[in-house]
Amino acid sequence: MRPPTIDDLEIVHELVRAQDLALTGEEHMTLERLRGYMTAPGHDLARNERLVFAQDGRLLASLYAEPHQHANTFVDLSVLPGYSDPRVGDYLLELAEERAREEMMQAAPELRVSIASRTYANNPEMLARYTRLGFSEVRRFWDMAIDLNEQPPLPIWPEGVELRPFEPERDAYAVFKMHEEAFSDHWGHLPGDFEEWRHRKIESRDFDPSLWFIACDGDQPVGEALCSIRQQGWVDSLGILRSWRRKGLGLALLHHAFGELYRRGQHEIMLGVDSQNLTGAVRLYERAGMHIKSETISFEKELRAGVELSTQTLAV
Repeated sequence: MRPPTIDDLEIVHELVRAQDLALTGEEHMTLERLRGYMTAPGHDLARNERLVFAQDGRLLASLYAEPHQHANTFVDLSVLPGYSDPRVGDYLLELAEERAREEMMQAAPELRVSIASRTYANNPEMLARYTRLGFSEVRRFWDMAIDLNEQPPLPIWPEGVELRPFEPERDAYAVFKMHEEAFSDHWGHLPGDFEEWRHRKIESRDFDPSLWFIACDGDQPVGEALCSIRQQGWVDSLGILRSWRRKGLGLALLHHAFGELYRRGQHEIMLGVDSQNLTGAVRLYERAGMHIKSETISFEKELRAGVELSTQTLAV
């Protein structure tokens, strides 16, 4: 076992990709998205990641930990499909908990401290691992999809709204602030960092600004559909400011995104959503013709009681 370096990017991606293909038949983490996580500002590979190799040099498992304000640590654990010894995965998850407890020493004393992770619902080995190590299920998330055999409906925009081309130098910070405000109403949201967001999103080598659709009221961004093309077309983020919800803007952005991705040859379009989304997003996606394709279960283990930093309910 050792920490990775950026030179390990491709073998880590192959492991993550193999696990995704085995469980869903599709690639969810592209090479460039993974690069963005491994090279993010402030991310310490030596402290927050581990790789486990077999004696023949095969990569068997990887661990990624992302602490937030020392109180909420998210963990991603990947194990080579077909590798049957559970001890490697168990050990890595225990190591991640040790890392979270190190962070806890620096957390504000009133904050609740927890470690969280997630896996696909059809991954019995990982589900058993979380239960065995004291984690509890807290939420379910869905990947939803739409299969387009013809041009989708044209968007109907609410009065006063128009799309504006995304220009990174001009618009990045304003869109980030709007994104943060919109997603502060989503369960589990934690305050983001602009430099990290820009690094992962805009500085990615496969970033395509022509697939970022920003709805504006005058010069003010009020909604977003941030899209990309992977194995399918993806709506990576659909966010609407609270004052503009239930006015048809979300559906208009979806239809616009569907239409542009379809025009580029993408006949299957996907997005991810909290199955109990606090803002009613699931109903919107169903109304747009989307269906559930796969399910992910989020697990959590409390390390210290206190004030929860992430969004849990919809503030009024």
